[in-house]
Amino acid sequence: MSTLKVNEIDSKTGTTITVAAGKTIAGTDIIDTAQIATDAVTATEIAPNAVGNSEMADDAVGVAELSATGTASATTFLRGDNAWTEVIAKDIIWQAVQTAAFTAVAGNGYPCNTTAAVFTVTLPASASVGDQIAIVDYAGTFDTNAVTLDANGLKIKGATINNVLSTERQSIVLTYADATQGWIATSGVNSPTPALNLVGYSMDFLVVAGGGGSSFGGGAGGGMRTSTQSANVSVVITATVGSGGALKTQGTDSSISGAGLTTITSAGGGYGGGVSGNTGVGGPGGSGGGGGHTPDAGGAGNTPSTSPVQGYSGGTGQASPNFGGGGGGGASAVGATSVGSGTSSGGTGGAGAANSITGASVTYAGGGGGAYGGAGGAGGGGNASTTTSGSGDQAGTVNTGGGGGGANGGTMPGGSGIVIISVPTARYSGTSSGSPTITTSGANTILSFTGTGTYTV
Repeated sequence: MSTLKVNEIDSKTGTTITVAAGKTIAGTDIIDTAQIATDAVTATEIAPNAVGNSEMADDAVGVAELSATGTASATTFLRGDNAWTEVIAKDIIWQAVQTAAFTAVAGNGYPCNTTAAVFTVTLPASASVGDQIAIVDYAGTFDTNAVTLDANGLKIKGATINNVLSTERQSIVLTYADATQGWIATSGVNSPTPALNLVGYSMDFLVVAGGGGSSFGGGAGGGMRTSTQSANVSVVITATVGSGGALKTQGTDSSISGAGLTTITSAGGGYGGGVSGNTGVGGPGGSGGGGGHTPDAGGAGNTPSTSPVQGYSGGTGQASPNFGGGGGGGASAVGATSVGSGTSSGGTGGAGAANSITGASVTYAGGGGGAYGGAGGAGGGGNASTTTSGSGDQAGTVNTGGGGGGANGGTMPGGSGIVIISVPTARYSGTSSGSPTITTSGANTILSFTGTGTYTV
């Protein structure tokens, strides 16, 4: 049986092919795609490589014929599972040196020069998984002038909190992981210091020193200072609380200190001046002690000098025959000079200053009254004795820095100081020592130290 050749086919009707001797096929479409059933020719009928590039016209088989999922473009490739996948370029494109705040763009690298000042790099407001940004300490100054990374509404290491780059010659690549973790460091993570550090937060401080001890003049209120500062995460802040002074003894300083903070020290209150045969001039200090009865001047306040002032001077004592001690100075007013006679001649202690760091207004660091009836100043100042025997005098109130009340032949100690730290509750670390009293007010957590302790940012 001879093989049927294409040029021997006369026509095709249904499943019947008519062949006529001597006839040839006219035209090119006597058998077209409509006449070939689906899968009529299978892989088993086609020998390997029977149809090659030379048998196929350009673009004979295109994307549509492959039935691939996805979209073909200049940045896609066809995977083995017949799906188009985007090609994501991860090469960092380096930009010019930056010397001021800017907004970063994914895919870029930025040499940052902070020689002149600190500045902020704002990360993109939107990001895709795998986006990368590189930042380099161009001049080796991140340790003195850090770069702040603004999260810009997304997350950095799982939190919507700004971070800082603060290591000399630091080089870091930030990679966007997902909405849960946001930007994470994918370089520099094995160095001794963390690649990313959380930005510290702003805290308020109240530092009140111990009040001065009295003699004939009233003891002075302890120096009182406030401060608002920021500290980096992991910094340990030490609170030192001063004690009240004894007979003719200045109160002890109180302070806060920590790495990167400006140390705030409040000076102890000055002591009250003595009676005959003793030094009668009031002692200097955060506020000055009241003078004795020679007559003697009160001690100078705001010693050492600070701005704004931490306290005021003591009042002058009065000599015979109308003895009276000068009032000790307070945090907001001078101690009064002794006036009058008898039990009402002692000078009033200077008023302390009110502060609302705890959420309620509290007055601290009042001066003690001068001997012979001087009233203590508001803020813990002790009242003075009303008789020659010294009865009726009072100590300065503890944990207010109040000065001791004056006495004829006796003495009263000043009150101990206090250090208070207020931090945003959302950033409160919960790590402290020294057993501070911990309360809350509004959006803040308050730590009140009545003895030396620490708080870790």
